[in-house]
Amino acid sequence: MTALSGIVVIELASDATAYAGKLLGDMGADVILVEPPSGSAMRSTPPFDGDEPGAERSLYWWHYQTSKRSIRIDLDQTEGVDLLRRLVGRADVLLEAERPGRVASLGLDDAVVRGDNAGLVHAAITGFGRESDRADEPVTDLTILAGGGPVWSCGYSDHSIAPIRGGGYQGFHIGAHYAVMAILTTLIERETSGLGQFIDVSQHAAANITTEMASYHWLIQQTTVQRQTGRHASERESMPTQVRCADGRYVNTGVLPRRPHEFRGLVAWMRDLGLADELPEMVFLEMGAARERLELGDIGRDDETTAIFAAAREAMAFIATRVSAVDYFLGAQRAGIPVGVVYSPEEAFEDEHFVARGFQTEVDHGGGRRVRYPGAPYRFEKTPWSIQCRAPHLGEHDGEIRAWLDGHDGPVST
Repeated sequence: MTALSGIVVIELASDATAYAGKLLGDMGADVILVEPPSGSAMRSTPPFDGDEPGAERSLYWWHYQTSKRSIRIDLDQTEGVDLLRRLVGRADVLLEAERPGRVASLGLDDAVVRGDNAGLVHAAITGFGRESDRADEPVTDLTILAGGGPVWSCGYSDHSIAPIRGGGYQGFHIGAHYAVMAILTTLIERETSGLGQFIDVSQHAAANITTEMASYHWLIQQTTVQRQTGRHASERESMPTQVRCADGRYVNTGVLPRRPHEFRGLVAWMRDLGLADELPEMVFLEMGAARERLELGDIGRDDETTAIFAAAREAMAFIATRVSAVDYFLGAQRAGIPVGVVYSPEEAFEDEHFVARGFQTEVDHGGGRRVRYPGAPYRFEKTPWSIQCRAPHLGEHDGEIRAWLDGHDGPVST
């Protein structure tokens, strides 16, 4: 049994819906992906398997279309529109990112859909929301992140360097995450009311919600935050948290020791490394470890407290000069101090913690080939998450899905 067993999702293929459809499919929903006859443009998105472009070789397609089945439908033809309407009539969820006028032209506006399938949950993901004056404006992942605000807070303390866009299609991901949360909430409500709802997701608004302090500072006091290397953007410059280790790699020290038990962990770490006698500020670390409590508000007002917190920063930087980034990370974790190695994506994927957790997931591609994929973003105790199958080949499930619609087989299952 999976979390979404028995739920049928019709997804009109697009970059904006792809991750939402994947999350629902990997939770066990039967996701039917509707593509144009020539296939979705996403099938041609690099990078490619073996760096060789070709049909069914897009790694982008592979990742975002797991646990889905695909049917080719020509929505410019009456027969195709009728077929889509029949699919929607059998579905629990319609997931799309079409422009409002396009949805109405297909006869999928809410009034018609409710008449055909009163329990349908209809989720539309658009740049600015269906009711916005900007509803018809096209967006890209970059413009979502820039216009929504996250880019303003991302980058380096040196503001002569342009802001940095987060990689990995984060703009599309943010909107997809909010769509999934809304869909799950609505499916739960439907168990009581028996009725579906229309969900209007604005990618712009979703991105803006992720800006932490930035939007609030502007809305409340018309002040702006500033980008800072490896740490939160804020109105005022904070102390650096990124340090370079003995092997030349960087780590983010994150939240430095604040409580006595964290100072005790840091003192023990220094001693285990044989570095206690080399740090002049060691006496202040021991003071922090011996305290009953420490208050950040006393920094700058109490000399001893100020010296204790300053010593923690010096100690963390000092240790970095003597160990590798990975050893620094592991040592800090054992000491109860949160830090993180600055990994490349491929290094993060191979991290022993992810491996031990089972994050790496093998997917059968047929012909004896199994490919490692990024796995579960969350783990369910009673209803395990699982990639049901590889991304569909073009036209692979046309006949099967049509047969299901005609009642020749049972419900589509992955």
